[in-house]
Amino acid sequence: MAASLDAAPAFEGHSQLSHFPVPLDLYEKTPGQGVWETIRSRAARDPFNVAATIIFVLAVLHTFVAGFFNRWAHKIEEEHAERIMREQRTAADKPQDDAKDDVSFSATVLHFLGEVEAIFGIWALALVGVGIWFHGWEDVKNYLGHDVNFTEPMFVVVIMAIAASRPVVRFAENGLAVVAKIFGDTVGAWWLAVLTLAPILGSFITEPAAMTIAALILGRKIYALHPSKKLAYGTLGLLFVNISIGGTLTHFAAPPILMVAARWEWDTAIVMTNLGWKCVSAIVTSNVIYFLFFRRELARLEDQAHPERSGKAPRWTEREDPVPLAVTSIHLLMLGWTVMTNHYPALFVGGFLFFLAFVQATGHHQNAVLLRSPILVGFFLGSLVIHGGCQGWWIEPLLTSGMPEWSLLLGSATLTAFNDNAAITFLAAQAPGLSDFAKYAVVAGAVAGGGLTIIANAPNPAGQAILGRHFKGGVSPGLLLLGALIPTVIAILLLLVLHSPLMHH
Repeated sequence: MAASLDAAPAFEGHSQLSHFPVPLDLYEKTPGQGVWETIRSRAARDPFNVAATIIFVLAVLHTFVAGFFNRWAHKIEEEHAERIMREQRTAADKPQDDAKDDVSFSATVLHFLGEVEAIFGIWALALVGVGIWFHGWEDVKNYLGHDVNFTEPMFVVVIMAIAASRPVVRFAENGLAVVAKIFGDTVGAWWLAVLTLAPILGSFITEPAAMTIAALILGRKIYALHPSKKLAYGTLGLLFVNISIGGTLTHFAAPPILMVAARWEWDTAIVMTNLGWKCVSAIVTSNVIYFLFFRRELARLEDQAHPERSGKAPRWTEREDPVPLAVTSIHLLMLGWTVMTNHYPALFVGGFLFFLAFVQATGHHQNAVLLRSPILVGFFLGSLVIHGGCQGWWIEPLLTSGMPEWSLLLGSATLTAFNDNAAITFLAAQAPGLSDFAKYAVVAGAVAGGGLTIIANAPNPAGQAILGRHFKGGVSPGLLLLGALIPTVIAILLLLVLHSPLMHH
């Protein structure tokens, strides 16, 4: 921050210090200009725009071929393992007790190229290079150090780590068990309970926390039983869509609503009456349809669901012994503190450090706090914010082109698949003079489309990071899209058909 204190804003009337991206209200607007002409004139004003979007498109395409890099990495890893055995470079061949095998640098690099959470960060390096080429290092430094807001990625790292702690997951599991027992305590009952209640819970503990808890429980109760590819992707797609639309009962839990709530003066009552109840209807409808479709397989999985019958003791991390109420209460308080202070990194990161100390002091009730997944997800979201900040020049004309409301809703849902849904609503909020129903259409489309891809909604990378190991070669973007398609269509239809009069005051 010190460096940016003496820097003057790059554009009059704006706090932005970097000369890119050009603020949207500074582009010339010619009356009657079409969308395509607007985009072309903006590209001509600053050619950096085009370069930034090409890099973003390449990053999106890269996510579709991540599996190829993973397979290549495994192949090189196997060859490397044979070579170090031959050349006696394994840990066993070294004199030290705690020696390590020689690592394959190229296999590790390829693993990162196949890690969906790392891809946008890798392409952010290209964006930095292009920024320096067009605008110079000073502007790039100001863009990354001042103009981009990394609060949400930091919040997601902390909330994921706390929500994944053993006391919180056990507490959520015990709550869901009550519901599952009502429906017979079967695999199918757990499947329904998690996919219905966790997304709705997301409205109160935020979507990333709900995603973390739901993914961990589904991992143990469903994915550990090796479901078919169809059920695995169907469940993942349903989870992503449900979490995205489940945060609509309040105005602070779903990132796309949070982005517009203050500017459009939306409170929890407006959000719940216009979006929330329809989204809950969509969750229940989709769950019932998927449950009926998969009921036979869920019944088949029931036979594999009782490891205690096999006489093997569960692993330490999966032990069932209860967590003392005091320990659980402190964890839930820390979760509440993080949600309450989610705009103030100094407060929630500070709280997180106290949380880590508490975990150490109560270690026998805990599992290790795994930071790899949360940090990778934070890196992913941080990179997405860097790229997303440079895409407004073409997204904004599309959103504000005066298309009919129903097509605006569909357009918003489609754009969401290629850009974080919070970025879509944020850009819509910058546009002056949107009608009430246009505002509704943009937000409804953004939440409905939030399950179509990994990048569509901030919590999705968290779900992918937790459940990805259950998918051979990683999660396939194409199959995820197929799994999420039906619940997305159901959500869009209900949001279109049931739109309320309140938005038309």
